[in-house]
Amino acid sequence: MGVGGTLEYISELIGNGGSHSYGKRKKKKQFQTVELKVRMDCDGCVLKVKNSLSSLKGVKTVEINKKQQKVTVSGYADASKVLKKAKGTGKKAEIWPYVPYNLVAQPYIAQAYDKKAPPGYVRKVDPNVNTGTMAVYYDDPSYTAMFSDDNPNACSIM
Repeated sequence: MGVGGTLEYISELIGNGGSHSYGKRKKKKQFQTVELKVRMDCDGCVLKVKNSLSSLKGVKTVEINKKQQKVTVSGYADASKVLKKAKGTGKKAEIWPYVPYNLVAQPYIAQAYDKKAPPGYVRKVDPNVNTGTMAVYYDDPSYTAMFSDDNPNACSIM
């Protein structure tokens, strides 16, 4: 056992009051931000969701954008627990399904485009899923050199 291992052993002995707990370490929860889409119609709904999520253990802040139906929860709470608590208010809730449209390679394909999405957002799409159609662009200069903008009636193919 090196110096680091010895110091860790001693600190565990002091921290646990002398009891040994080698295989039972508590995992530290990481600080995270969970974004939810929650259906809220009025200020009463907003208050109900905010109070419910604020009472969850580990939650530091709850921000609500009623116009976008978006709830942002920051803290040490697990995402599944936050979602469960939001659904417990009786409101329809889901993990935020949208990303900014400039982060998607093809934002206007059928799987990504959603008319209910807030402005500037599209649905999150798995980039590995084959969409079935794809536009192909040729940058080969021989194709573009066949036609002339100066004389549109002339064609080098003939």
